[in-house]
Amino acid sequence: MSKRAYFGTDGIRGQANRHPMTAEVALRVGMAAGKLFMSKDERRHLVVIGKDTRLSGYMIEPALVAGFTSVGMDVRLFGPLPTPGVAMMTRSLRADLGVMISASHNHFADNGIKLFGPDGYKLSDERELEIEALMDQGLEEGLAAPNGLGRVQRIDDCQARYVEIAKASFPRRLSLAGMRVVIDCANGAAYKVAPEALYELGAEVIRIGVAPDGFNINDECGSTAPAAMQKAVKEYRADIGIALDGDADRLVICDEKGQIVDGDQIMALIADHWARTDRLTGGGVVATVMSNLGLERFLAARRLKLERTKVGDRYVMARMREGGFNLGGEQSGHIILSDLSTTGDGLLAALQVLAVLKESDQPMSALARQFEPAPQKLENVRFSGGKPLENEQVKKAIAEAEARLDGVGRLVIRPSGTEPLIRVMAEGDDEKLVSQVVKEIVGAVKKAAA
Repeated sequence: MSKRAYFGTDGIRGQANRHPMTAEVALRVGMAAGKLFMSKDERRHLVVIGKDTRLSGYMIEPALVAGFTSVGMDVRLFGPLPTPGVAMMTRSLRADLGVMISASHNHFADNGIKLFGPDGYKLSDERELEIEALMDQGLEEGLAAPNGLGRVQRIDDCQARYVEIAKASFPRRLSLAGMRVVIDCANGAAYKVAPEALYELGAEVIRIGVAPDGFNINDECGSTAPAAMQKAVKEYRADIGIALDGDADRLVICDEKGQIVDGDQIMALIADHWARTDRLTGGGVVATVMSNLGLERFLAARRLKLERTKVGDRYVMARMREGGFNLGGEQSGHIILSDLSTTGDGLLAALQVLAVLKESDQPMSALARQFEPAPQKLENVRFSGGKPLENEQVKKAIAEAEARLDGVGRLVIRPSGTEPLIRVMAEGDDEKLVSQVVKEIVGAVKKAAA
């Protein structure tokens, strides 16, 4: 595959107002993607655009709009809406393309552009490369005539539509009446829709992270900083805590004692329930190389398989579509329920957990630990330049660690697709060995990156 100049593992991402997250690049994305997705027929072509609550959204959105309208595409603007909501609305409004402006769980200073095809699925690598090729060509060709420019309209009911779709995923025979739920929206895209959906389903809702100001998205709140949710759960004696990230495509849960439930445990809980009620398809679950060995063993004990992919929810989704699976996700909390959504959806996953909780008539702490995780250690090493993984000493340290873990554990080392980080993860039944190999590799990477 050709080297990608703009797109990473999850769209284009970077610091706002610095390449590649500039107004110029956004304009080029709009023009290039618009041209690629405009078919030759005479009808009006449509792109829908949603965003989270970052200050830089005010810069990126109009630049994209200018690009799309310049090639003759009509634009519908949603304002703040979760990434999965944008994917749903792309299909629902029969748009040719959907765009989400978000850097997900990153700090406010970053932003990103994610693209969805008319089917609501994230674009393939091949499609992204086609857009990149067009972006780097002269964009003067193919511009619309003065009377063929696109029109722009703001859609006011998209949030209400998403709330209704979310509520419809919850079993009709059940209600959340009598349940106290803490929801932390990370001051992000779901700050209105998630509390509303829970309230309308009957819950008593304690809202945190619902006062975005352009700067406070993911700031000591949301799924990457769950301490705020844990504190609120204990303070208000809630039955469960739910923390979403900035664009609400992932979640972390805590039980009534404030204990964290990660994506692997959530997948195990839903998989077990769906398997017992004949809802699980594909004979198992799709997850990434980062998911715990304990999840694999838990599923195997129920004669279910765990299929692993590269890190990135679109790779999980691609395997789910190939194999007919309807449940997949990542340990980090991207949970994909493909009967309900075309991408990870924190709110829909939370509602499935709440349905199991309601039906079981047990506290969340009784359901939170579906399996005993194998000891797993993950460390991130930040680097400023170069390719530390190509260093001979790093390669040697990795080879030695693999030999020591052979047959008793596994090692996953990968560069982050969204930040200048090397992620070093090891797991196995011997906790001491796991810690030791991670420490040695991290040391070698740090030395190479110095």
